[in-house]
Amino acid sequence: MTESLIIIGAGIAGLSAGCYGQMNGYRTQIFELHDKPGGLCTSWKRKGYTFDGCIHWLVGSKAGSNMNRVWQELGATQDRQMVDHEEFLRVEGPDGKAFIIYTDVDRLERHLKELAPADTKQIDELCRMIRRFTRLSESTDSGSGFLNKIVSALRMIPLMPAMIKYAKMSIQEFAARFTDPFLRQSFAAVFDMPDFPVIALMMTLAWMHMGDAGYPIGGSLEFARGIERRYLDLGGEIHYRSRVSKILVENDRAVGIRLTDGTEHRADTVISAADGHATIFDMLEGKYADDKVRGYYDEWPIFQPIIQVSLGVNRDLSDEPHMVLFPPDEPIVIAGEERTQITLKHYCYDPTLAPEDKSVLALMFPSNHGYWKELSGEQERYDAEKKDIAIKVIEQLEKRFPGIGRQVEVVDVATPMTFERYTGNWQGSMEGWLPTTKNMSMGPGRGMDKTLPGLDGFYMVGQWVEPGGGLPPAATSGRGVISAICKRDGKTFTTETP
Repeated sequence: MTESLIIIGAGIAGLSAGCYGQMNGYRTQIFELHDKPGGLCTSWKRKGYTFDGCIHWLVGSKAGSNMNRVWQELGATQDRQMVDHEEFLRVEGPDGKAFIIYTDVDRLERHLKELAPADTKQIDELCRMIRRFTRLSESTDSGSGFLNKIVSALRMIPLMPAMIKYAKMSIQEFAARFTDPFLRQSFAAVFDMPDFPVIALMMTLAWMHMGDAGYPIGGSLEFARGIERRYLDLGGEIHYRSRVSKILVENDRAVGIRLTDGTEHRADTVISAADGHATIFDMLEGKYADDKVRGYYDEWPIFQPIIQVSLGVNRDLSDEPHMVLFPPDEPIVIAGEERTQITLKHYCYDPTLAPEDKSVLALMFPSNHGYWKELSGEQERYDAEKKDIAIKVIEQLEKRFPGIGRQVEVVDVATPMTFERYTGNWQGSMEGWLPTTKNMSMGPGRGMDKTLPGLDGFYMVGQWVEPGGGLPPAATSGRGVISAICKRDGKTFTTETP
């Protein structure tokens, strides 16, 4: 019978496992390398501005949806104001034309047909599937009871053919069906990642249409702190600045951990919510990685790490689209790679992030981990590259918002090495495995084992066992592993909402 659990990592998956462990009578401790909760779900302050590194929208923001019930159990959304945007993203062309992805599917449909009337058939198909997938907001199983699982499964059956079809079709393939050149190019740019399934965009817009993918006021770190408070209120214990160097194993059973300071801590079961590569190949020295597990890390694509340029600006941009993709006058080189589009996001809808009448801006660029790894060995070159990127970004913003260069008060540039340093995430990736048309069937709760072959008393949770990553899979991953432990121990899995 399990009595005690050690959890590695205080990100959303680790906090979730801790909360549900406490709810079910287990004694839990979380060991976290950083000095705050959240992992990649984080924010940081610079001279009166708060820069956010995670949440753009949160599935489960709508009261009454299944995912919202999980957030309620975790104490994450109680009394937290949510913002539902009218636009998901605006794509601007060089001639002033704009493709606006409205979150209301009826409005989106009208706009698309005005923009490209010759593509009515393709537009009808897109909007029809968005409407059908709105059922996912109500049908997604949150793990509560056998009857609920049966009902959810039955309600999903009519959607399965469409889900399989669009999970195997990339956004680029779907975009190629449009005859209008601007719409074809703009649609492909929305999620500009190789072989990214179009179902991901359809589902995102379905959740937004339902009002179940809003933004929580306060940002990512405050969201994580809400779950931290819930965990502590349940009697859990967190050890910050406690990096785990080794998972202790005796007779092929995980029995505890060793920290970098040499101290050891023991428990009946160890759950790693930390980086998957570090867990398997460093903390466990690769001893429990078979060919299947090694194949994931050798062959599967991951979300490309990013450069995030954050700016604190003495200017109110609340009348501008909150997220816009626009082309520079001519291609610019960022970290050795040519860029032909810029994605700009402002946070003026969250008054907690900037002083009154001022704005927080964020621009993200995919980048190469190896490029930054090499630079990080020479601090002067590393700092010079960050400064060069900031200058180029501000120059482009000046062309779109004349005068903004003089209004920039704070500049912060986070690189893949920044994310790697603060979270330990492999190659600085922000969300682990990249969903593709090849692995989309291995969605949350399916496909990837949460254990390792030949090792007892051990589980993994989080984005490295949930292809596609994101906060909802992280939370449900922690919930699911505690449910599995309860089942193993012959206990009834229980939850409660504060």
